[in-house]
Amino acid sequence: MTFELGLLGAYLTAAEATAAQAAALEQAGYGAVWLAASPTADLMAAQRLLDATDRIVVGTSVINVWQANADTVADSYHRIAAQHPDRLVIGIGAGHREHDAGYTSPVAKITSYLDTLTAAGVPADRLLLAALGPKMLRLAADRAAGTVTLQVTPEHTRRAREILGPDKLVIPGHGVLLDADADRARATGRAAVRPMLGIANYANNLRRIGYTDLDLTDPFSDRLIDALVLHGDAATIADGIHAELAAGAGHVGLHAMGEDPIGVLRAVAEAVRAQQVLRT
Repeated sequence: MTFELGLLGAYLTAAEATAAQAAALEQAGYGAVWLAASPTADLMAAQRLLDATDRIVVGTSVINVWQANADTVADSYHRIAAQHPDRLVIGIGAGHREHDAGYTSPVAKITSYLDTLTAAGVPADRLLLAALGPKMLRLAADRAAGTVTLQVTPEHTRRAREILGPDKLVIPGHGVLLDADADRARATGRAAVRPMLGIANYANNLRRIGYTDLDLTDPFSDRLIDALVLHGDAATIADGIHAELAAGAGHVGLHAMGEDPIGVLRAVAEAVRAQQVLRT
């Protein structure tokens, strides 16, 4: 594996991500941009950002295997990788029963999709799986470079690292919100995660790692919201990121909330760097 992600990545919505945002994140020291909201199979959003930057890695987080044709994804990968070697990562996920028509066994569908990508020459070390449960995590260990996830906690990261071993990528994602008013920050966080906590895959995974029906019943417990959406000042958010790194993450993806997401991401990156200096 020759691409370098660094400690921090930033989530941008695939359809709305701009070249200027990617350039600003590269300048701020981010190692990757993760394209959220089911990027299309042509990967044009990724190409646009790569064309506008010099070193930052762009990854999909994640391509929905029920919606994006695997052969088209493979063709798109080769088109872009020829122009930007070692800077494109393909994250794929099995979608959700609530949203995807024809949803059946997620492990079987992902396995078949991986078979198609592999046969088309997409290297396993350029593939990541959105793996929550043990079966999908084991598949990521066997068939991909690792896993990229959202709506997880350091406990899930610890379990993922145990399954994947020391050499695979474990990339959790978190919302981040610069707001020292805890009640207001939690209200913002609740609104952001409410749609996802209604999805069985996310809720069941959180139950596996110790959350209860009380935590997962709207309006959701403070401890759950605090775990999923890191909030406070930049140093407090950096503490949450370091908790993920201590649990076994090699890189953490951040989804900034608020009116100035790039400003939030800059401030958090500075705080993480400052703490890194103090810890070394």
